[in-house]
Amino acid sequence: MGLFMRACGARVFMRAFGASFALLAPSSAMACACGCGIFDTGVTSITPQDSDSGLSAFVRFSPLDQDRNYEGGHKASADDNADKRIQTEFYTVGINYVIAHKWQILAELPVIHRNFTTTGADAQGNPVIEKVPLTGLGDALISVTYAGFSADQSTGIGLGVKLPTGRSTGPFDRYGDLPYDRDTVPGTGSTDLQVSAYHVGKITPALRWFAHAQFRFAVATRDAYRPGDEVDGAAGVTYDLRAGTTTLSPVLQVIGALRGRDSGDNSDPLNSGYQRVLLARPRNAPITWSTGDSVVVPARRS
Repeated sequence: MGLFMRACGARVFMRAFGASFALLAPSSAMACACGCGIFDTGVTSITPQDSDSGLSAFVRFSPLDQDRNYEGGHKASADDNADKRIQTEFYTVGINYVIAHKWQILAELPVIHRNFTTTGADAQGNPVIEKVPLTGLGDALISVTYAGFSADQSTGIGLGVKLPTGRSTGPFDRYGDLPYDRDTVPGTGSTDLQVSAYHVGKITPALRWFAHAQFRFAVATRDAYRPGDEVDGAAGVTYDLRAGTTTLSPVLQVIGALRGRDSGDNSDPLNSGYQRVLLARPRNAPITWSTGDSVVVPARRS
């Protein structure tokens, strides 16, 4: 059973002395088995943004709120799910190094704060609705992207590895139970490989189209749990609106995700895996200083 995902936030870019520091909202959210890998795809993820050559550092904030039930692409009753709500805040720090306008090396590590509202049991065995907080490291990502196929960097391929740095066990609640499942803790406990590719094409000098896809799969697991393989993709158009030295680039994109079921003795195959399609309308102004936000409208989930 999948949970509806809502995301919102703001983004600010600042540039000084050849290095860039950025506060982002959801374009990506790492190491979340609850469905946030879908935000790793799209126009804000496919090309180097902070500097053409040299080192950039960034901080990213991404909120995520999951509180609606879907099954088989249709709304489902909350009574069918013991889990009621997952509220997550991702605080990600990272560095990005661009070499000769062709290679991009990225490393990032998230810190995750989560409030998990679920159905537990008190000391007498009676059902109770409880909110259990958790704060811990998420899984780190190191990736390399090559974009030297053409002078305009319109095509790129990437290879990354997700490391099991995240917390893969949940906290005890006040009754001494462990309410967190393996797919709701920050880390999967697995080492994953990630393969990605993108292409940007021109329709007119101001109008462009883009496509981006990535595939992530576990290559080493532990504790009898293997997260499902995941494919994420995005396609859309962007248009540059110029006013003097400022450029506003509205974007319309469709983002999709397909995740397989978890496996292993400590997994819950029947209640894991999903299909999801979202319509996203980010607005970006990636100039010397800019702000933007992103609206994600769910088109289909299951």
